[in-house]
Amino acid sequence: MNKPLIVSLLYFFIVQNATAQDFKKDTLDIIKKTYTQNWELDTLHKKGTFRLVSYKPIYVTAGRVTSKANERPTSENPDYEVPEGEDFNPIEAKFQLSFKVKVLQGILRGKGDVWVGYTQKAHWQVYNKKTSRAFREINYEPEIILRYPVKLRVFGGEFKSVGMAMNHQSNGRDVPLSRSWNRIIFHVGYQIDDWIITLNPWIRSADDDDENPNITKYVGNGEVNINYSYNRSEFYAIATHPFNQFEGGSIQLNYVFPIKGHLRGHVQFFSGYGETMIDYNHQQTTIGLGVSFANW
Repeated sequence: MNKPLIVSLLYFFIVQNATAQDFKKDTLDIIKKTYTQNWELDTLHKKGTFRLVSYKPIYVTAGRVTSKANERPTSENPDYEVPEGEDFNPIEAKFQLSFKVKVLQGILRGKGDVWVGYTQKAHWQVYNKKTSRAFREINYEPEIILRYPVKLRVFGGEFKSVGMAMNHQSNGRDVPLSRSWNRIIFHVGYQIDDWIITLNPWIRSADDDDENPNITKYVGNGEVNINYSYNRSEFYAIATHPFNQFEGGSIQLNYVFPIKGHLRGHVQFFSGYGETMIDYNHQQTTIGLGVSFANW
């Protein structure tokens, strides 16, 4: 077994054991915003414009192992076929950074807000000497987001917000490894007790030079996010699917647990297509272990 994987597994079991012993001693609450606070949906939580805050989960995964490394990426567009493969290590590091800033507040009858968001996800071949420990893939995702609060009680819970976003995602690479797409993403947010469910269907915009023609066939036409908090732990799942066919899509499962104070461990499982842009039509199963700094 690869040494980095052994180290990651040992780290996980040691941390879990230490957490179980110190849980009663460490009463410091983990800082977590409610859904309303996160999107400043009511007058009480409005904080004004141009304040940089967290957006999607922020985490660092020291060891992520895949069932099938994508050593020779493919595309339905022959101009983006890779002529030769690379010897990638199935174990790599992964991290995600994500921030947003409100640029307009109180539009549309004084309730809607416009945000600018940015998410960056990186896969780093830190254990691969053959590639000089280079980054395998970095994805950039800027977007403009409209959120509008609603209060509609249904099935014991409440619809909290609706909205839409203009979204661009790409890996910033040259031909033939370049991958990108543009989307209009719609949003509906619902909360019931400690569960938060968001539905985000999207429409892909047409591209003159399509680098990944069948990306919606593999990645899907929308995603569902489900988040559940219990005591100081958090569970969230992100699922994508084409909706118009049985095959395709992906599922990502995350478990975030307390370590010490505000520091949290993070276990992530992924299975399906499109973990990164270059992997949009590559099916794999991955599992990673790291630390989390901010969640939904």
